[in-house]
Amino acid sequence: MTVSPPSSGTTGTTGTTGQSAGFAAPISGSPASSNGAAGPGSGTAMPSSAPPSEPSAPRAATAAPTDRPGIVDLYQKHIGSGRAVMGRVMGGMAEVRSEGVWIHTDDGRRFLDFGGYGVFIMGHRHPAVVEAVHRQIDTHPLAGRVLLEPVAARAAQALAAHTPHGLDYVHFVNSGAEATEAALKLARAHGLTAVITTRSGFHGKTLGALSVTANATYQTPFQPLLPDVTQVAYDDPADLEQALAAHRDRACVIVEPVQGEGGVRIPSPGYLGRVRALCQAYGALLVVDEIQTGMGRLGTWWGVDAEGVRPDVLLVGKGLSGGVVPVAAMVATAEAYAPFSRDPYLHTSTFGASPIACAAALATVRAMEEEDTVARAAALGPRILAAVRDVCAPYQGGLVREVRGRGLLIGVEFAEEQAVGELMLELISRGVLVNNSLNSTRVLRLTPPAVVEDSALDLFLTTLGAALRSTADRMTG
Repeated sequence: MTVSPPSSGTTGTTGTTGQSAGFAAPISGSPASSNGAAGPGSGTAMPSSAPPSEPSAPRAATAAPTDRPGIVDLYQKHIGSGRAVMGRVMGGMAEVRSEGVWIHTDDGRRFLDFGGYGVFIMGHRHPAVVEAVHRQIDTHPLAGRVLLEPVAARAAQALAAHTPHGLDYVHFVNSGAEATEAALKLARAHGLTAVITTRSGFHGKTLGALSVTANATYQTPFQPLLPDVTQVAYDDPADLEQALAAHRDRACVIVEPVQGEGGVRIPSPGYLGRVRALCQAYGALLVVDEIQTGMGRLGTWWGVDAEGVRPDVLLVGKGLSGGVVPVAAMVATAEAYAPFSRDPYLHTSTFGASPIACAAALATVRAMEEEDTVARAAALGPRILAAVRDVCAPYQGGLVREVRGRGLLIGVEFAEEQAVGELMLELISRGVLVNNSLNSTRVLRLTPPAVVEDSALDLFLTTLGAALRSTADRMTG
């Protein structure tokens, strides 16, 4: 693969040495940049991604618009001062367009997206999903909610075809946090009023979900939260059993196969199987949160697949969107879902299971089948993990503590919290986007798309190496 220079009017990112051509060509089988090319297996043309009002030539990075307030100022006045400050620190750019592994900003630059909060397993604006959403918008984007709606039914069927055996009932919602809320309410409908969660687990920030997101930073301002919530150590079956024994026949256990926001914490082999067995022994409902780890992120459809574990409830989100429309789901066995199945009005949402969202979910599942996305993630993940370890090797034992991961979920743990912020800013200045971990402030988290090609991967690794050198020199000098 060769590296293509930026198009006319596009400059390389600031702070990059020897990378004036600093961007790889669009990945094979993903949307090309503004040329109407289609992605893999789509058979459809990608509509132009630039809004009609976007100028034909990008503004320089320092040029302020003269006909409207700056975006940072609008954030300051209408969204929040904290977010405005963050925007300024990140350079003040506004993202205006995306395709494949790239995000474009209003100053003409484009950034390789290895962050994206785990949403873009198929890249940005996958053409098959975009086409399905456009078609749904043109016909019936939102439902009247009185009659049956076929797109939701077909999307549920498609998703259930890939969940562990017996998880056949799908409750579509709008976000991962809503999926968590639905699961907690379902447990309550069974009379299970105690909840057991894991330390450093992350399940959302709405009030119920926050109650099982074990981070005092987010919880304390909103106390009191749900009562009777017990935190246990992750990857510690003995601690879980002690909690279950104290709440026999009245508990719901919620756990992640890998703790993403917890710093990409990977449990010992057999841990999930032991959790399943303990829940059965003590009469507990098992909810496995696969909002970040599912949809191929770990190199299998679901993290539980590695141990053949079947939860009572599976939470799905992020990748289900196809990188186009927000959608999430709670999937359950017939026995677990029974209260919601009997009474369709027991837990509802105006926009839950909307035709437009379900069209995106259906197209996503079908595209993943056609393109073998899960197998691609399984093959690509170990390659990226090994390469990132090689790049970090000179700093191992000093700046870098550990590089770990499974599939396309990779964490780089640093000796000092400051290093994460420094490296993030350095990577942004060089045209690469990554994420920190909300429940583990010393871990930089990578969630690359399964559609990333060698040219873009090489660019990422080269950029990571340069950014690490600069960060190490700055922190030690």
